Amino acid sequence: MPEPHVTLDPRELDPVQKKLRGPLEEQLTSALRAATDRVRADYAGEPVEQVCQRLLDETRAGLHPDIAAGFTPDMDEFCRIAVAIVRGDVG
Repeated sequence: MPEPHVTLDPRELDPVQKKLRGPLEEQLTSALRAATDRVRADYAGEPVEQVCQRLLDETRAGLHPDIAAGFTPDMDEFCRIAVAIVRGDVG
């Protein structure tokens, strides 16, 4: 599985967010990768849905509260990563 990466849709961003898109994507991607590593390391047979929710929770925990509050990720992508963790495809 390729490294997890967050890409923001410019159509959904306000003007300030558009200016900060690159650094914001980097911060979100970094938080997602760290969350993926933590969840993978602690995985103990939980179902995909639980792993997906934990990925979201761990990613948000790694962000500034203001950014975390506005972060609405593509949950299909988070669940794709969760499936890879459950299958052992991440690592």
